[in-house]
Amino acid sequence: MDDDPAVLARQPVLTMRGIHKIFPGVKALDGVDFRLFPGEVHALMGENGAGKSTLIKVLTGVYPIDGGEVRLDGAQLRVSGPGEAQDAGISTVYQEVNLCPNLSVAENIFIGREPRQFGRIKFAEMRQRAGELLRRMEIDIDPGSMLGSHSIAIQQMVAIARAINISARVLVLDEPTSSLDAGEVEQLFRVIRSLRADGVAILFVSHFLDQVFEVADRITVLRNGKLVSEHPIAEISKVQLVNLMIGHELKVLTELEQRSNLSPEEAAARPVVAAAQGLGRKGAIAPVDIVVHEGEVFGLAGLLGSGRTEVVRLFFGADHADSGTIEIGGVAGALRSPATAISRGVAFCSEDRKGEGVMAELSVRENIVMAMQAARGWARPISRRKQDELAAHYIEALDIRPANPEMPVGNLSGGNQQKVLLARWLATEPKLLILDEPTRGIDVGAKAQIQELVVRLARDGMAVFFVSAELEEVLRLSDTIGVLRDRTLVASLPNVDLTQESIMSMIASGAES
Repeated sequence: MDDDPAVLARQPVLTMRGIHKIFPGVKALDGVDFRLFPGEVHALMGENGAGKSTLIKVLTGVYPIDGGEVRLDGAQLRVSGPGEAQDAGISTVYQEVNLCPNLSVAENIFIGREPRQFGRIKFAEMRQRAGELLRRMEIDIDPGSMLGSHSIAIQQMVAIARAINISARVLVLDEPTSSLDAGEVEQLFRVIRSLRADGVAILFVSHFLDQVFEVADRITVLRNGKLVSEHPIAEISKVQLVNLMIGHELKVLTELEQRSNLSPEEAAARPVVAAAQGLGRKGAIAPVDIVVHEGEVFGLAGLLGSGRTEVVRLFFGADHADSGTIEIGGVAGALRSPATAISRGVAFCSEDRKGEGVMAELSVRENIVMAMQAARGWARPISRRKQDELAAHYIEALDIRPANPEMPVGNLSGGNQQKVLLARWLATEPKLLILDEPTRGIDVGAKAQIQELVVRLARDGMAVFFVSAELEEVLRLSDTIGVLRDRTLVASLPNVDLTQESIMSMIASGAES
């Protein structure tokens, strides 16, 4: 064997050959090859359901391998779970935050590896070391605070901090930026570049093409569980990448197709679906005045922590307002619970798909009919025939993959789980549909489908609340945009001649530009 360090440096630290993984009725991975070199960021790309998450879970022992082999530093790797993978030098941060909200930030970072003396945990040392790691990542929080007291974005950064704290040869980041704003993404990228310089091999999964082209060195593309190709980042364009991912050219919506193009006066003349005056919750969101009309997409723009989610939760009764009034469909009165909101025609797709959305152990069919059944009451069960009809309709309409109504939702990709959640609420035929980050963690093809769906629903008369961290997406879809800063609504404007720059100026200054 050639011992030249320059040659050895180019040997893959991780090699996966001929990987097969089969679920009942589905071949999730079909002979996939993948290689990862030390000191590189390698992006794994593909639509939802392409096999990206399955490949990661095979690598980390979450799923047993059905065929092929995995080698780490040339030696065959056999692991039966994430713990063994971590011991072997593979550390993973999954798309969904899998930490303990009832423990402190420091305890989550060091869980299972706490500094001890005479069998007792050295809490002061643990908090100190956690604080040093958080400062390295430019996260300004108390390491002794409860994780559950922080936003999903902060929890995601803590999960990354925990992974970085483990001396790993391979770091797997599965959608690590899905809950982060632009500043937090740049913080993370600085850490990634530092780790790359230290020789860590980083497998990076993201649906944000700009981020992939900013940080990755190479790209591997999967489609329908098969390897399509591998490319150095410098040798492929974004358009080429998208076409490889979806297998055909992506349809790009024109501005005319995207929004209603109603004048502000015409939009304001439509019937009011939801109206709030002075609606607020102490410590969460300052009192807001918001009116949403029939057929209107009302977008909320602002940085993470600005109060976007806090606003829409008040419109669904998930949180109780302590000031102001709200009217839904002409009916005034407090929304004391989500059940009250649902009875008035409000539907809510939460940003926390895992914690407040799908029921992973239930089937696609059962998840789709859940909200409709709750609205009817359990004394009036929906017939199995009707359930099957609803499931078949929304599986086709939203292109849910695989098209198996009896598959447990937990076996679907994140993007397809999001489609199931959308189907659940559309089945209730709501007057007001609240979408909180509906395209987060979703590939470009599925994102375009959901955006088209939002436009179509609005044109059919549905009122839509649309929340997204992607300002460009809010601008593309919204008829009216509410701008939030520091949990205060600083502007509510018709989407006429608005730009990303003008909205960012409002966010920065706290006033209309």
